[in-house]
Amino acid sequence: MTPAARLSAAIELIETIETQRMPAAKALKEWGTAHRFAGSGDRAAIAGLVWDVLRRYSSSAFLMDADTPRARLIGMLHLERGIDASAMAPLFDGSRFAPARLTEAETAALASRSLANAPAPVAGDYPDWLDPHLARVFGEDRVAEATAMASRAPLDLRVNTLKANRDKVLRSLSHLGARPTPWSPVGLRIELAADARNPGVQSEEDFIKGAVEVQDEGSQLAALFSAARPGEQVIDLCAGAGGKTLALAALMQGKGRLIATDRDKRQLAPIHERLSRAGVHNADVRTPKGEADPLADIRSSADLVVIDAPCTGTGTWRRNPDAKWRMRPGALEIRLKDQAEVLQRAVALVKPGGRIAYITCSVLAEENGEQVRAFVARHPEFSIVPPEQTAGVLGDKAEAFAKAAIETGEGWLMTPRRTGTDGFFVSVMKKAA
Repeated sequence: MTPAARLSAAIELIETIETQRMPAAKALKEWGTAHRFAGSGDRAAIAGLVWDVLRRYSSSAFLMDADTPRARLIGMLHLERGIDASAMAPLFDGSRFAPARLTEAETAALASRSLANAPAPVAGDYPDWLDPHLARVFGEDRVAEATAMASRAPLDLRVNTLKANRDKVLRSLSHLGARPTPWSPVGLRIELAADARNPGVQSEEDFIKGAVEVQDEGSQLAALFSAARPGEQVIDLCAGAGGKTLALAALMQGKGRLIATDRDKRQLAPIHERLSRAGVHNADVRTPKGEADPLADIRSSADLVVIDAPCTGTGTWRRNPDAKWRMRPGALEIRLKDQAEVLQRAVALVKPGGRIAYITCSVLAEENGEQVRAFVARHPEFSIVPPEQTAGVLGDKAEAFAKAAIETGEGWLMTPRRTGTDGFFVSVMKKAA
C-alpha cells in the first residue's frame, strides 16, 4: 500500500469506530481480516495513524474547525507528527486510493488556527466531565499533563534478575536501540517514533529465555516501592496476567512464599507460562473456584500484600487512547467501590508489622490519596509510610525522582510529563506491630 492509501484506510477506520461505536482494537482486527492483501507494515502503519487520531481526537477537530474523520486525521498529522500543508499535499492528491485534495479551508486552517484558545479538555484531549477531576490534581498544568498522556509511549522492558543482569541484556538488545530507563535499576527503554512499528521483542532470545519482560517503568517502580524482600510471605492480591508478580519474585530472589490470585480467574490465564519462562519457583497461583475464598487459610501472616487495584486506567491513556473516550462518570464510582473492597480484604491477611502496597494506574485523587486516607481512617492500626522512605530503594536517584514525581502525602504520583512513565500512584501502609 502507498502512504496515501494508508491514510485513506485510516479515515475509513475512524469512521467505522465512530459510527459503530466499536473499540479501536476490534475495528483494526476486522479491517486486517477483510484486507489480507495489506502487509504487516501496512497494518502497523494504519494502526499507528488510528491510535494517533484517537490520542488527538478533540484537538485535531478543533484545529481544523471540522468534526469529521478526515479532519481529525489531517489535524493529527499536524499536531502529533508535525506535518504541514505543503508536506501533506502530495499524499492528499486525489489519485486512486488516495484521499481527496486538501481544500482551501483545510489549508487555511493548518496555516492559521492553533489550540491557543481551546478549552482545557479540547487542548488536552480528554472528556469534558473529567476536567474538574484533573484540575484538582494538576491545576493549571492539566493541559500539559494530559497532552503528555496523549503522546505515544516508549517500549519499556524489565530485566529479570533471576536470570540476567541489565548490562548483559543491554548489549544483546542494542540492535533495537535499547537504553537504560531513567529511574528503574532493572529497566530498559526503546523509544518509538510516531509511525514506527513495535519491535518484535517476543521473538528475541532474551525474551524467549525469560531474561526480559515487557513492563512500563512506572509499573516497575511500583513493585520496587513495595520493598518485597527475600524470605517474606508476599501476596499479590490483584495479580492479573502477572506483570507485578514477576517483578516481586525477582525482588524476593526466589526465596520466601509468593502467592498470586485475582478475583477474575480469566485474568490469571497467562501467569503460569510467564512464571515458568521467568524461572520463578516460589510462586503459588490460586485460581478462584466458585464462591470459595482462595486465601481462606491465610490469616494475619503476610509480610506484604500488594494491591494493583482495579481503577479507571487514566494513567495508561498513552497505550489505550480510545479508553478515555469510552469512559463514563459511573465507571469512577464503580472503581472506588472495588478499591475499598479489595483494601478491606487485605486487612485480615497482613500480620502485625506487615505492609500493604496500594497501587493504581490512575492519576485521579479520588482513587489515590483520598482512597488511602479513607482506609487509614477506617483502620487506625495502619499508618502511611512516608513516601520519601519508599523512594529510598532508588538509591542515588531517589532525590531526583522526588523532585520529578508528585508527593501527595499519601504516596507518589508518577506521570508521563514528570517521570516519563505511565501514570501510577503508589502508597505503602504499615500495620502496627
